[in-house]
Amino acid sequence: MSSVAIIPARGGSKRIPHKNIKDFLGKPIIAYSIEAALESGLFDEVMVSTDDAEIASVASCYGASVPFKRSAQTANDYATTADVIREVMDCYRKSGKSFDVLCCLYSTAPFVTQYNLKEAFSKLGEFDSVFTVVRYSYPVQRSLNVRDGKVGMNYPQFKDSRSQDLEATYHDAGQFYFARTETFLKEKTLWGSNTGALILPELQVQDLDTETDWKLAEMKYKLLHNLT
Repeated sequence: MSSVAIIPARGGSKRIPHKNIKDFLGKPIIAYSIEAALESGLFDEVMVSTDDAEIASVASCYGASVPFKRSAQTANDYATTADVIREVMDCYRKSGKSFDVLCCLYSTAPFVTQYNLKEAFSKLGEFDSVFTVVRYSYPVQRSLNVRDGKVGMNYPQFKDSRSQDLEATYHDAGQFYFARTETFLKEKTLWGSNTGALILPELQVQDLDTETDWKLAEMKYKLLHNLT
């Protein structure tokens, strides 16, 4: 079964300039995704989809291929991840290549490991797609709203429920998505009708939208890897 890892990395990041190749504890953050994909041994090709020459150069240095340039249409602020993946698969098709399985692996995912990739990949025997999730640290059923300064419950029926009695809820961890190519092209989404989850611990998950997020991620990474 042939497979490809697709790492989207456009050059126009706004909140953190050059976010995809910003230094993260000694090397460009995209290097962590590339290295995990290569170390997993799962992929016939590990490629980066980018419109930026500097990102392409860094990606190549760490062992990824950049077989074609990302178009302006999929490098703007409105293109979805699915748009990028469809473009990549179309470019491969035109060059005579096809893959049974694809993995969209984000470029700012330093906590990704070869082991998590392998575990998610193994779930494709049961599911058509698999992605990473993390549990909400506090029950969303006990969430509050503040309107005109007044506190209210979003789900008042759970006002007297014990936290431990409430169903666990999860959100997308934003690290990677596996999918059978045929199913993705048919359903046009990485989250289809038969999607499984790889549950990650909170320590291995961190949004990277601000400089504070970045510092928190570095602290978590040091803690996980016993770095000083």
